[in-house]
Amino acid sequence: MIKRHRWSITLAISLVICFLALQEVAVRRAQALSNDTYQELDTFASVLAIVQKNYVEPVTTKQLIDGAISGMLASLDPHSAYLTPDLYRDLEVETRGSFGGLGIEITIKNGALTVVAPIEDTPAYRAGLKAGDQIIKIDDDFTKDMSLTEAVKRMRGPKGSKIKLTLHRNNVPELFTVTLARDVIKIQSVKSKMLPEGYGYIRVTTFQENTGDGVEKAIDEFESKDHGKIKGIVFDLRDNPGGLLNQAVKVSDDFLDGGLIVYTQGREENQQQKYFAHKKPGFVDYPMVVLVNGGSASASEIVAGALQDQKRAVILGTQTFGKGSVQTILPLDDHSALRLTTARYYTPAGRSIQAVGITPDVDVELPKETLASITQEGGEFDENPEIHERDLPHHFQNGQKKDQNNPAPGTSAAPAPGATKGDDNGPGAKGAKAKEEKDVQLDRAIDILKHWNTFKMQLAKGEPAPAVPGATADSGNSN
Repeated sequence: MIKRHRWSITLAISLVICFLALQEVAVRRAQALSNDTYQELDTFASVLAIVQKNYVEPVTTKQLIDGAISGMLASLDPHSAYLTPDLYRDLEVETRGSFGGLGIEITIKNGALTVVAPIEDTPAYRAGLKAGDQIIKIDDDFTKDMSLTEAVKRMRGPKGSKIKLTLHRNNVPELFTVTLARDVIKIQSVKSKMLPEGYGYIRVTTFQENTGDGVEKAIDEFESKDHGKIKGIVFDLRDNPGGLLNQAVKVSDDFLDGGLIVYTQGREENQQQKYFAHKKPGFVDYPMVVLVNGGSASASEIVAGALQDQKRAVILGTQTFGKGSVQTILPLDDHSALRLTTARYYTPAGRSIQAVGITPDVDVELPKETLASITQEGGEFDENPEIHERDLPHHFQNGQKKDQNNPAPGTSAAPAPGATKGDDNGPGAKGAKAKEEKDVQLDRAIDILKHWNTFKMQLAKGEPAPAVPGATADSGNSN
């Protein structure tokens, strides 16, 4: 009896202690939230109860809460999102460079699900999807009011499974449908080759795990082919939507001999970060041109901005996308996660490119599309097919004054509205079966490398980009 009595007393004391501990946690949380917040949460709870009681079909609390969280984050900016456990798992797989799907970058523009760019050597690329295509239906379901998260989920799937996309294209008078077979998207993020003129060419399609290693391997191969020397490099970041920050830093470090690469600023102390390149014995400052366009975003802009501010390379092409924000993945207890915008990033010269982009030193547009080049009857060409950060709903500004938004280094202004998207050798191209067209941006880059000393001297003096003999950079109509 005594033992039983002691056990009862011990259990009672334990329960009291647990109750007091929980009360303490509740008090602390209450202190962290304002009265206004609790009033709004009361409203939310009322709406939740009304919907569950009166909606035409039964709906679970989890469905409603997930939808509320998704809507809350979507209202902040285009890049914050709620990741369900499945989507969080997909994201982890994607950063390793392999996932089941179509190989397509999408966003919401003017309320419509819109293609930013197809990724090279994927079902979307081979089917001829183009930047600016609006996805009206996925299978038989309209995409109006469909979230990006839901659209991505619908397009992912096992290899070989079919999906039907109904598209609207600006130069096609009627909607058309394409059927694609999903594939395992294995993105080879780094591709390299030697150009006929003896210069190295490196293309980075996205920044994922091991991208930095791939770039270093390409540099080593170039050096081994030319007795330890590099004549010059064209570094192609066109239509590269970004990726991992640490890989952008590593790639920048490969081309720099010390100095600041990028820094971030957010509201919390741990969001104030600076990233530096290492000093390298025997570093050779070989000629280098970086190609960019409206599809170059985020991590691509970090690299281009660092190389531009440190006067390491000439940036050539058209104005970049303008995504100057940092997203942090915050895991939750149920294996879901928040992708939350937590900071802005700045180039070494202190430029925030959020909603502005990197202005190239040499502005070279691709030939504009003409009615004569459109094969569809009744076709029209889009005067402004590029999508930039400033076009997206809920985008935020860069927090700098207007005279700071611009462009530092560089002698050219932002491209005119007629600039076309992408290059025909990368994402955003017209598809694998399209007619090969001349890459005027690559040609101009090679011309600059050939006349490097003259070009660098004039650019260093702040003079306009010099005309180079034999250059074919004019953005006139193609024949």
